[in-house]
Amino acid sequence: METILRNIRTDLRLSMDGAVAASMRQMGVTFRMNFGVNIQRIREISLRYEPGETLAEALWKEDVRELKILATMLFPPHEMTKEIANRWVEEIENQEIREQACKNLFQEVPISNNLAKEWSTHSDERVRVTGYWLFARLCITRDVKVSQVEAEALLRRAVEDLRGDSILLLQSALNALRFYGRASEPRAQWVLRELSTFNSSGNTREKEMYEQLYYEFSSIDLFEDSFGDA
Repeated sequence: METILRNIRTDLRLSMDGAVAASMRQMGVTFRMNFGVNIQRIREISLRYEPGETLAEALWKEDVRELKILATMLFPPHEMTKEIANRWVEEIENQEIREQACKNLFQEVPISNNLAKEWSTHSDERVRVTGYWLFARLCITRDVKVSQVEAEALLRRAVEDLRGDSILLLQSALNALRFYGRASEPRAQWVLRELSTFNSSGNTREKEMYEQLYYEFSSIDLFEDSFGDA
């Protein structure tokens, strides 16, 4: 294992982009180590190594941006239990890692629908944000498990979180509504009905969110989408 980890670190050093790493630090993205390697290159590096739980866990525990992203690419989804997923989600501190974990791993886990449902009700805001992002990913990939999430209950919670003060929570909740609505005309209409009070709200931010979704749904041909009805 130590040899594999050394080889991975060597691959990362050879691909290091100091300017990108410095820029990320200036934007508040902090890790013990950040090589500034782009996602495509990280994916290419991941293909050199055999996926496995032991390797992925070793990478995940390191406070190194690229190692955490590699962990999400190298953990076999069908081997991730609910207990491991719950531990990982509570350890996510960074939005990029959150998005990569949802895209590369969590959405592929057989119980992803249950994870999205449970995380979206979590009292920890960071976990709830991940739950919304995971649900959005299931909508983006048109995963059949979306129908197993009790989507309307999840999205009503998302609507409530749109009224909060957390920008990160607001963005994730808005994305959950956006990608659910983009799937079909009935779903888009449902989202707009749930947000109808935002349209007449005296709160500028609420009105802007409604208008943003309204014009986005109006600009795509939902009728030809084969995802199915709500």
